[in-house]
Amino acid sequence: MNNKSFMAKANEIERKWYVIDATDKVLGRLATEVATILRGKHKPTYTPHVDTGDFVIIINAEKVRLTGDKWDKKLHVYHTGYPGGRKEVVYKELRNKHPERVIELAVKGMLPKNRLGRSMYRKLKVYAVENHPHEAQKPEVHEF
Repeated sequence: MNNKSFMAKANEIERKWYVIDATDKVLGRLATEVATILRGKHKPTYTPHVDTGDFVIIINAEKVRLTGDKWDKKLHVYHTGYPGGRKEVVYKELRNKHPERVIELAVKGMLPKNRLGRSMYRKLKVYAVENHPHEAQKPEVHEF
């Protein structure tokens, strides 16, 4: 009988690549699924203090949905770093200029706010259209 808890080590982790099509997916539900994969919580080898997650490629980011009238009312607020540098951008405007950023912001908010979270976030690749340059990694299509 083995009483030891399993702890994954950084060099033992096998990473997969997943492709998710964001067409007509609700932003928050998509982001929670992606954050789960990036953290590695979908694996039996999940270890809280080790980045056990997989890579995620999101295509068709410009076709993601928001419920209600959030396209017109939801704001992305940020600061430039200069005095009086607070900026607000409506999500409709954000989608028109940088459609990838809508999904990136949602997923980033669901990851840990530390070094580990930043390394998890780097495994996210978001593209506004269907083409992506990661065919060599042989990504699997992920449905949820």
